[in-house]
Amino acid sequence: MASKTTLTAKNLEALGAARLAELLIEISTGDAAAKRQLRLELAGKESPAEAAREVRKRLASLAKSRTFVDWQRRQSLVADLDGQRRAILNHVAKADPSEALDLLWRFMALATPVFERCDDSSGTISAVFREACGDLGAIAQLAKPEPETLADLAFSSLKDNGYGQYDRLIESLAPILGRKGLDHLKALVVQFSKASMPKPAESDRVVIGWGSGKGRIYADEIEERHRDSTVRMALAKIADLQGDVDAYIAQQSQEARSAPKVAADIAQRLLSAGRAEEALTALDAIGGPRKHLIPHEWEQTRADTLEALGRTKEAQDFRWTCFERSLAPEHLRAYLKRLPDFDDAEAEGRAMQHALGHPEMLRALWFLITWPALEKAAQLVANRASELDGDHYELLVSAAQALEGKHPLAATILRRAMIDYVLNHTKATRYRHAARHLLECESQARSMADYGQFPAHEAYVNQLKQVHARKTAFWSLVSAG
Repeated sequence: MASKTTLTAKNLEALGAARLAELLIEISTGDAAAKRQLRLELAGKESPAEAAREVRKRLASLAKSRTFVDWQRRQSLVADLDGQRRAILNHVAKADPSEALDLLWRFMALATPVFERCDDSSGTISAVFREACGDLGAIAQLAKPEPETLADLAFSSLKDNGYGQYDRLIESLAPILGRKGLDHLKALVVQFSKASMPKPAESDRVVIGWGSGKGRIYADEIEERHRDSTVRMALAKIADLQGDVDAYIAQQSQEARSAPKVAADIAQRLLSAGRAEEALTALDAIGGPRKHLIPHEWEQTRADTLEALGRTKEAQDFRWTCFERSLAPEHLRAYLKRLPDFDDAEAEGRAMQHALGHPEMLRALWFLITWPALEKAAQLVANRASELDGDHYELLVSAAQALEGKHPLAATILRRAMIDYVLNHTKATRYRHAARHLLECESQARSMADYGQFPAHEAYVNQLKQVHARKTAFWSLVSAG
């Protein structure tokens, strides 16, 4: 049971409204963010209109600000922005959705000036604007604006999408735009794509950088690329929403269509439209990158396309070939799913044996752990311990944890690989983790009688002490437990 002095809402209620009000005044003194939050709550309690007025005033202030926000002040800005967003949703939207929608558009318009004056390396500011972009759709469904009016606003916003804040705007607004609104938006985008852009005189062109082997990069070139990108993105998304496969394909350049990921996207749409032959043609039009660069989506889509064409054996052979190379569990599951009863067990056994001999030992370990086939994973670790790379600690830690219950020797071998790597390469920042792994090995040693060809725990520790005796920082961590 929580103490009466624990900071919980219920315990604070016992202080009474008057005392809590006094404390809030004290706490908010000198804290502008806290004061803004309290004012918003008071405004919301008075009326939605008063809350809207308070939000509008704050948005105007943020729009005018030119102060650079570094990483130390970034969280305060995030809290401020998200507080305004939530105030629009919680205090304004239910009573006056049209006012809330207008405020959200104004909120989204802050994105560009905010990004231009802040460090958003963490992506936390971007997350607030992405959330607000999704809110636009929800509030639009309450406000029910005219589809064409909404499309006009969406089009203006898409032209100011330099930081990706409107990347999901069309999807967000699609339910309320409907066919009429999407057609209007499409017409606006097409008109925009055909409009000629003013070309500055050579003497007036602004150089904003230098490209590798391309010389100067001009501002007008970047602006034109941005327009082309905006047009392609918007028309492709509208095409998807309207189920127009050909319009979607038309927005992919010939160069893009040769990329496996884009080819797979096109093929998936063609396949859904019952155009399997065209899907296979799109897939086979890729530019021949090295095999390890072909994504799983392309391989899976190609197998599904062959299946749709009735080329079942070819599809199965392709799945198995892909699995043999990549050990991707998805390929094996798809392959086994289509086998007759009893044949799947034999094929699974063959897959496990293939994994044990796969040239990439760590890839094989990852597959066997995730399948899962822990007995085979333990066998792999014991048979190919010399191939373990202790630098891949994320995989090895997960594998050791998965194996330690029923296969403690394999778990010990994995932990030793990490310990050896850290000490052999003097990775002092990882000493703490290596010490923990050694203590975990010691704990498991108490219940292990047979180490097979590997040295017992005491012998292993003695060997470490002989080779790494001078690494006192590590040994002090081991002693500290």
